[in-house]
Amino acid sequence: MATVGIIDYGMGNLHSIAKALRYVASDEQIEVSFDPDALSRMDRLVLPGVGAIGHCMDELHRLELDDMLREQLGKKPLMGVCLGIEALMGHSEESGGVQCLGAFPGDTVHFAAPDAQPDGVRRKIPHMGWNQVRQERHHPLWKDIAPASWFYFVHSYYVVPSDERHIAGTTDYGVRFASVILRPNVFAVQFHPEKSQSAGLQLLANFLEWDGAA
Repeated sequence: MATVGIIDYGMGNLHSIAKALRYVASDEQIEVSFDPDALSRMDRLVLPGVGAIGHCMDELHRLELDDMLREQLGKKPLMGVCLGIEALMGHSEESGGVQCLGAFPGDTVHFAAPDAQPDGVRRKIPHMGWNQVRQERHHPLWKDIAPASWFYFVHSYYVVPSDERHIAGTTDYGVRFASVILRPNVFAVQFHPEKSQSAGLQLLANFLEWDGAA
């Protein structure tokens, strides 16, 4: 039986994403764990999270999950969700500046102040609610998901990959930002698939079938 490990470092609604994965799973075993040795033996990993990146990286380090993640990157399919996508970047300007896991060269930056949006429209920060994701390249995780589908977001920061070839989806919120990034065996999203109804569930189902090819 294939196993999927949801990484528990104390930040994120683990119950919701575990419930969603179990709903779409066929015979996969979904486990929530903070044990790096147990997680390293899983067939797939999910890195969720909400909150501040400084606390996130502190907890990953305290639990020795950062080293496990770096060692497992590229070896098995991994999905980053919300704060998880930010943790996979090289650096974040949040929390006074934080070095992250480095799976993707680039930075995580704060949305511009509401009165500084390029189109003159005032937008609330955090970006919270439903928004469209534009599919920027063909990928197995987009299977049976319509282009420009709606997903649920809650975030004040967004990722800026150094290499645009890592961008698989974009979203507009005053600025067009990368809402989905990828590399071999890694697919990370800024939104919450577990809160995104049919499109989100389809994305999770596709992840369970994905062989890791970019």
